[in-house]
Amino acid sequence: MFFQRKKNEMPNPATTLPGRATAIPTAKTHFINGNPLQGPYPVGCQKAMFGLGCFWGAERKFWELGAGIHITAVGYAGGLTPNPTYDEVCSGLTGHNEVVLAVFDPAVVSYVDLVRTFFESHNPTQGMRQGNDVGTQYRSGIYPFEAAQRVTAEAALVAYGRVLSANGFGRITTEIVDSPTFYFAEDYHQQYLAKVPNGYCGLGGTGFSCPVGAGHSA
Repeated sequence: MFFQRKKNEMPNPATTLPGRATAIPTAKTHFINGNPLQGPYPVGCQKAMFGLGCFWGAERKFWELGAGIHITAVGYAGGLTPNPTYDEVCSGLTGHNEVVLAVFDPAVVSYVDLVRTFFESHNPTQGMRQGNDVGTQYRSGIYPFEAAQRVTAEAALVAYGRVLSANGFGRITTEIVDSPTFYFAEDYHQQYLAKVPNGYCGLGGTGFSCPVGAGHSA
């Protein structure tokens, strides 16, 4: 019971792991398209960041959008431990979420499209878990990089909340927090399901469309 409670509660500064001063090693290029994972990114591209459960399957949802996605990457954000490792994040003692960073060309794919993909790719009403994956690192989160992204995210949350409530779901628990520091995860996590096509993916959506997207206002 203590272990389960610890995994479902955010740590406080007194119990947070210390981390390290330097970044952990990661991949240099995107496994699928060969673009530099840590940049430089093309002029005009924007960043988006989301947490929606295990980042292996979550990342695939965004690279599958295809045109307009320059790179996707998985990492850790929203916690207190600097430069954490995967094992540290999984301990529940860093406060970080498993997240996906997407660098995209807004002239080809919009932030609205990414937010719609986010909501439809998981169940955002489950708190500190996603399906059978339990822990603070699996919480639902949107991390805007600018004010316009926050406006879109908040509008989508309200609109999708109405849809889910009308269909018997509980309150959406997605956190919307201005973009925290993003720490790239280890090399083997990057584009994991492209390297291991039959690898684990525990994501499952609600089956209902988010009414923000093509033909809808944010």
